Amino acid sequence: MLYISLNSQSSKVTFQKAVTLGLAPDKGLYFPEEIPTLPTDFFNSIENFSNTEIAFTVIKPYINNEIPDDELKKIVTDTLCFDFPLVEVGKNCYSLELFHGPTMAFKDVGARFMARCLAYFNKIESNSKNTILVATSGDTGGAVASGFLDVSGVDVVILYPTGKVSKVQEKQLTTLGKNITALEVDGVFDDCQDMVKKAFLDDDFKHLNLTSANSINIARWLPQMFYYFFAYKALKNKSEKLYFSVPSGNFGNICSGMLAKKMGLPIDGFIAATNSNDTVPRYMIDANYNPKASIATISNAMDVGNPSNFVRIIKIYQNNFSELQSDLQAISFSDTETKEAMKFIYKQHNYITEPHGAIGYLGIQNKLKQNDNSIGVFLETAHPIKFLETVKPTLNCSLEIPEAIKKILAKEKKSIKIESYKQLKSYLLSN
Repeated sequence: MLYISLNSQSSKVTFQKAVTLGLAPDKGLYFPEEIPTLPTDFFNSIENFSNTEIAFTVIKPYINNEIPDDELKKIVTDTLCFDFPLVEVGKNCYSLELFHGPTMAFKDVGARFMARCLAYFNKIESNSKNTILVATSGDTGGAVASGFLDVSGVDVVILYPTGKVSKVQEKQLTTLGKNITALEVDGVFDDCQDMVKKAFLDDDFKHLNLTSANSINIARWLPQMFYYFFAYKALKNKSEKLYFSVPSGNFGNICSGMLAKKMGLPIDGFIAATNSNDTVPRYMIDANYNPKASIATISNAMDVGNPSNFVRIIKIYQNNFSELQSDLQAISFSDTETKEAMKFIYKQHNYITEPHGAIGYLGIQNKLKQNDNSIGVFLETAHPIKFLETVKPTLNCSLEIPEAIKKILAKEKKSIKIESYKQLKSYLLSN
């Protein structure tokens, strides 16, 4: 398997090269040269496989023999060291809880997988070193910090917008120290992401071997497919039709689900559930892609005005808008609607959601109204404790703080404040 740049101006590269580069030299995102199709027998008997066996089968074609099978199995096993439970929340509706990893966010899977792949490549390339440069709108930073902590030959620099991540999220990315550095940017997430993209194209940083751990990196993006296979395994015999509602900001997660569908996974459709950052919902009306500046909301991890991964979705569907419309519905919800959904779910089902999960719930309920006999899954992407500032006053309830979070909250925040790309460059060149 080789990888192409979606800007079509760079040469094809191996998996290893795509991981270590992050972004192609022509500024394009990497994408597999072909989408492999898994055999029908695999889906017919998927309930007989463990999650690690499923994940290995799914990811193997994208890596080929660049990582030996025994090493890849170790990477997958170590990545999936926690559960992915489905919780019924009303008739035919399930929450797929993706927050049982070390930082209590869905991005733990991709971050852990990428960290272990990079550690393997650094081991076989003696004395190889990398600098991970990543922008975060919320959970990416903590997941990357945890996933790469103490990984040999890797330094991590995380950019995050000041005042626009939750207290828990900020502590998760600013308190670890060691090979993890947090840069606090005076701006919004899009400013952070623009700086990261600019740095990748700066020749002055060639000696740093810069790569990203955002979902633009294929090793962060591809493993997110696993969730959809796990959910299908659990729900396979409950209904002929299965829909997923995915809280969507940078669109990496839902894009990986669409890739899983193209590989043969029997999914009937997707709902991209967004907050007021409605670039994709507007696109799905008239195929006019018109990004705008991001808007701050209570579901901050989705505060993205120009989602990087949407170009991958266009590639998956070969720029066929009508085919995309048949698989994807995109709906935007306000903060008021989000809070009302949180209250409804708690009152009716005694289930606590945080803002992103509540938006996912709204999306799947919209679809189930149109498809009475279908099964709907919404992705609950973070533990409610990570958004305590919103959850507690909205639901008027108390949440038990997990011990791991208590330890982080007690630690001292350490960050470096920057306002411009010039300051970012100065920091990187001085370290």
